[in-house]
Amino acid sequence: MNPTPTAPVSSEKDIAQVEVKPEVKPEVKPEVKVEIQNLSFFYGRNQVLRNVSLDVPAYQVTAMIGPSGCGKTTLLRCLNRMHDLYPGNRYEGSVRLHPGGTDILGPGMDPIRVRMRFGMVFQKPNPFPKSIYENVAYGLRLQGMNKRRDLDERVEKALRESALWDEVKSRLHQLAHNLSGGQQQRLCIARAIATDPDVVLFDEPTSALDPIATSKIEELIVEMKKRVTVIIVTHNLQQAGRISDRTAFMYLGELIEFGETNRMFTNPAKPQTEDYISGRFG
Repeated sequence: MNPTPTAPVSSEKDIAQVEVKPEVKPEVKPEVKVEIQNLSFFYGRNQVLRNVSLDVPAYQVTAMIGPSGCGKTTLLRCLNRMHDLYPGNRYEGSVRLHPGGTDILGPGMDPIRVRMRFGMVFQKPNPFPKSIYENVAYGLRLQGMNKRRDLDERVEKALRESALWDEVKSRLHQLAHNLSGGQQQRLCIARAIATDPDVVLFDEPTSALDPIATSKIEELIVEMKKRVTVIIVTHNLQQAGRISDRTAFMYLGELIEFGETNRMFTNPAKPQTEDYISGRFG
């Protein structure tokens, strides 16, 4: 009777040669803050955006890049309903703000209330012809805040978060136009964040500033994402690489590619993205 075969005993050398595959962890998708679905936009009969779909992650900096006229600023202004200020403009699709999923383009949505949730900082500093204090307090007053103590606290908080408080605390009631260009832009940031928006939109906020002022604004944006979601339009690819977590590349009104900034800048998935980032056009 043949003995029952036994499994060979592995030696330490055999065990060492066994390939151990590292555990593959699934990619953790970030929480979505702004869900853009099939968004198209028309200036009269002229279609500028074409079926843009994009999930903007919460508490990150998302950069929008692309050549002039590609639609990135138009998309940014859709998010706080700036186009409503001019007749003949038309939206199609949806933009949902989470949590809750409110469609900010839906019927009955008040554009003023939308702009309270989507603060905006423009290309050139645009302080109101008021005092530094009243510039920051403006949106708070629109929200119905009138008690001086409450206003004082919120104004100081916004100026501190925009790294401007120490420079202006002794002259809060002087005209904002007396500030330097970089200070005016930080004042505009303070005005935008004073109302506690969900998202802050930046439209090339440093294009008119010197390198030192630019550096301060970039530091502010990186710090700001701890509290709010940030979307920035920029022509400066180096700036997008420095401060953004994710990047959207747009061309001729369409979203070509969207993903993590480091991956897009080193290994873009689309030839058009690679051509733009490498400087072949744009």
